[in-house]
Amino acid sequence: SAISLMHLALLKHGDHVLLPESIYGPNRMFSNKVLRRFGVEVSYYAPSLGAGIAAEMRPNTRMVWCESPGSITMEVQDVPAIAAAAHKHGAAHKHGALVVIDNTWAAGVYFDAFAHGVDVTMQAVTKYIGGHSDLLLGSVTVRDPQLFESLGETHQGLGFAASPDDCSLALRGMQTMAVRLKAVEQSALELAQWLGQRPEIEQVLHPALPSCPGHDLWKRDFTGSSGVFSIVFGQHFTKEQVLGFVDALELFKIGYSWGGVTSLAMTYDMNSPKRPAYGHRLVRLYTGLEAVDDLKADVAQALARCKSLLPLISTDDTDCNKKKWQPRINARERESDLLCTLLYFFTADFSDQWNLC
Repeated sequence: SAISLMHLALLKHGDHVLLPESIYGPNRMFSNKVLRRFGVEVSYYAPSLGAGIAAEMRPNTRMVWCESPGSITMEVQDVPAIAAAAHKHGAAHKHGALVVIDNTWAAGVYFDAFAHGVDVTMQAVTKYIGGHSDLLLGSVTVRDPQLFESLGETHQGLGFAASPDDCSLALRGMQTMAVRLKAVEQSALELAQWLGQRPEIEQVLHPALPSCPGHDLWKRDFTGSSGVFSIVFGQHFTKEQVLGFVDALELFKIGYSWGGVTSLAMTYDMNSPKRPAYGHRLVRLYTGLEAVDDLKADVAQALARCKSLLPLISTDDTDCNKKKWQPRINARERESDLLCTLLYFFTADFSDQWNLC
């Protein structure tokens, strides 16, 4: 709802919006299925583009989205360079081009969006602020009173509202947020470094690791890291083996909505002309509050099990002998009970910034 609010409040028929190829999936869906239906032009750019985004701008470009690091593939964007190019373009065409960001990975804490040129920032309060996987809430924060008025009018007109119970749970979560973020950061870094030494893993996509693409930008712009990162299995691992790895995990549950106390894992099949071609070998992990040694042991046993799940080989060419191992419960079949619809907001004045929560 936070994403939809920003689109509907700040865009109109004939405008153009640019989104990174690594954008959050529901944002892509809303842009493609809803915005285009209402006459908004939608296009995507490589998340590593930086100042080169100027070449993607059109005379009617009104909004440029960032998400850093990117969903799943963890690309760290050069947000200051993108913001400078977008604002220069907007000034030249006398309509203004807004730079907006999904700042959920950094919990609104580890990345100061406004200090890096962003006009509007949002995050899923469901994640780190809530912290216990028991509320649905989001926030939109601006520093321009005029933008606040535009967002507030649309927010009220669409009837976006949050229950008092959810708001109280968010306030509760904020009381322990600093402690949780520190614990999650330390555990995720230790697990990521350990996974980087495993022969089964080709690459660990954690922005705080020097081996991760975009690490220099993370080091320049961020003050910490969170618990979400991805791993890429070696080239020889089949899709069935990767699914088998996730299915064999015991402490890690299968799910999308990270930020709580429980560690999560999810498989993806990434094929995009503007993103690395990891294919079926990509798994996103979220490190919760379990003991990190227990999480390592869980991953180790799951890796051992998935390596033993090789396709059966037969010299007989008949279909009945072309058998491959299938996971006990396919990871994709276990997603449905984890999907949710995001609902939002209450309004508040926070410090010297304007907020819609």
